[in-house]
Amino acid sequence: MFDLMPFDRKEMKKFNNYFDDLERSFFGGFPAVNASSMFRTDIIDRGDSYLLQAELPGFDREEISVDVSGEYLTISAQHKEESKEEEKNFVRRERRFGSFVRSFDITGINAEQITAEFKNGVLALTLPKQAEPEVSSKKIEIK
Repeated sequence: MFDLMPFDRKEMKKFNNYFDDLERSFFGGFPAVNASSMFRTDIIDRGDSYLLQAELPGFDREEISVDVSGEYLTISAQHKEESKEEEKNFVRRERRFGSFVRSFDITGINAEQITAEFKNGVLALTLPKQAEPEVSSKKIEIK
């Protein structure tokens, strides 16, 4: 009998939202699920260069890698942490692993002069612009 009842999409949407909310509340503490919200960047035009600021809280300088390959700059960070507590008849062991990767097109950037600094959880990259080729004007004589 229930097979003949019309399908109510609104009710199904509520049902799906319930499971989405449940998943978010259960996995909310894991960085890998919220990777896009944990690795935010700001890019500021300073005229002759760009300043790229990437927020990487909780990472150490040794866990961060900045690579240039062709016209792409890739920032990657990888963190692994393990804690262990032992008490009488009770052992607790927790592991946490987070990995973040983000790439940027650096066309028009002088890749040889890029500098990086990491302070207080913020990676600051200075990306100098390539010098614009001077456009010379010339009158062409018609014969």
